[in-house]
Amino acid sequence: MMKGIHSILVAFTLLALACSLASAFDPDPLQDFCVAIKDIKNGVFVNGKFCKDPKLADAQDFFFPGLNKPGDTSNPLGSNVTVVDVDKLLGLNTLGISLARLDFAPYGLNPPHTHPRGTEILVVVQGTLYVGFVTSNPDNRLFTKILYPGDVFVFPIGLIHFQFNTGKTEALAFSGLSSQNAGLITIAKAVFGSNPPINPDVLAKAFQLDKDLVKDLQSQPWSG
Repeated sequence: MMKGIHSILVAFTLLALACSLASAFDPDPLQDFCVAIKDIKNGVFVNGKFCKDPKLADAQDFFFPGLNKPGDTSNPLGSNVTVVDVDKLLGLNTLGISLARLDFAPYGLNPPHTHPRGTEILVVVQGTLYVGFVTSNPDNRLFTKILYPGDVFVFPIGLIHFQFNTGKTEALAFSGLSSQNAGLITIAKAVFGSNPPINPDVLAKAFQLDKDLVKDLQSQPWSG
């Protein structure tokens, strides 16, 4: 079983890397690598983030441990996404790729959201996921699929999408994204949990809801 999972992960990683190098959304790098650095006093180039002097880079800049550890899914949504982007793996700067681990409790949901700067490709390792995305106006077509271990699905850049565990057991998936920082906009949280809140009259009219219901939704502790 573990050998099969390992093979899936290796194949998926190579596929994600190949897709990223072939057509990444981020600008092409201007040098071999550009390890991000937080202290700009020691930075020598700018390409997405301030970069460490290449002569000072080491293997640790290109390393991130811990994706073998399950994320905490004890939340109202029953899901957890562990993102490995440029903020956690500094060597990703300018390389146009990032990674995420998605853990789901039984019937857990990664709610409708978008990545404004990256396409996502997902592979299921364990469990069963109902996934889908919606196209832009005016068609708003819904594309959905039930995924099983070894299945792969792609979510085009910027489109609203979701993943839902339809099974009674835990589910696990990994995603590759075509950006070092693909960004995340969770639809419900952005609309009803914005800071400061959107005028309830706006949302009541937009969603054709009672104003009191809108206020109730805005008072919820939005997660995701």
